[in-house]
Amino acid sequence: MSDDLILKVENLQTQFDLGRRVVKAVNGVSFHVKKGKTLGVVGESGCGKSVTAHSILQLLPKHGKITGGSITYYSDDGEIVLSRLPKNGSAMRAIRGKEISMIFQDPMSSLNPVYTIGYQISENLLQHEKISKKEAMERTVEMLTSLGIPMASSRVRDYPHQFSGGMKQRAMIAMAMVCNPKLLIADEPTTALDVTIQAQILELMKEVQKKYGTSIILITHNMGIVADMADDVAVMYMGRIVEFGTVRQVLGSPQHPYTKALLKSVPVLGVGKNERLETIRGSTPDPSDLPPGCEFAPRCDFADDQCKTVPPDVDLGGGHRVKCWKCKGGLLT
Repeated sequence: MSDDLILKVENLQTQFDLGRRVVKAVNGVSFHVKKGKTLGVVGESGCGKSVTAHSILQLLPKHGKITGGSITYYSDDGEIVLSRLPKNGSAMRAIRGKEISMIFQDPMSSLNPVYTIGYQISENLLQHEKISKKEAMERTVEMLTSLGIPMASSRVRDYPHQFSGGMKQRAMIAMAMVCNPKLLIADEPTTALDVTIQAQILELMKEVQKKYGTSIILITHNMGIVADMADDVAVMYMGRIVEFGTVRQVLGSPQHPYTKALLKSVPVLGVGKNERLETIRGSTPDPSDLPPGCEFAPRCDFADDQCKTVPPDVDLGGGHRVKCWKCKGGLLT
């Protein structure tokens, strides 16, 4: 199976020590990413999606740390267990931006306002490849041109404030893709962009994947984007993956109560304006004081005393798995 994989995460646990509080942001997460495919990671804000991505690249703040599990990257040279590498060591720095790149959630704060766009993109090339500054800038111009930036040869001298929101996001994609990474992590890449620009950015990502065979982890809360972009889906709730499978399995036949509730809360074209969307009752618990057992139990219509213990991973076949006591028979009633 590893021949088909680019990344495998097993029982990942990441926590933040905040004085007397310990927040288990990622609590036993397991998933895999296939070569040349897209994994969509969905869930409400605060469920641990971004922390999982930052854990892969060891970009956690000083009060955050990986406390268990493993993250294995399958490079051309063999398996690399990323979770064992020193976060600021040369081996990890060689992988960041070269083998695995990330498009951060907010380009407004991710781009340095005092350096030109061209400098920030070419810097990644100079760090990872033995080329001259002139060659790095030429490749930067080529990348920006391929991403639809007009007059890229002159725009590389512009500063971030001279770019629109959509162009900043394209610059972030160029920065992530200029070294042709094997795996691209996109953390809410269309947040704060209007619908037209969103569609353009997503189409660019599809083209990049088709051209270079890049694997993608797409983090989002938008089920429509997942349906359009992803091959596999991981549904997260309070630091755990509660359902995993192909897009057809998870979106077409959801088995976890949380997945079902998420899908019912999505607006559907053609639904009458007088019909109210369903909501998920209650609110997410305090991550430093989680309820025992299934974290979703306080909000679940199917919960009973059994749900006060941690549910098992139920294998429904074909790679479809659900973390729920009520799925033993394969279908949730």
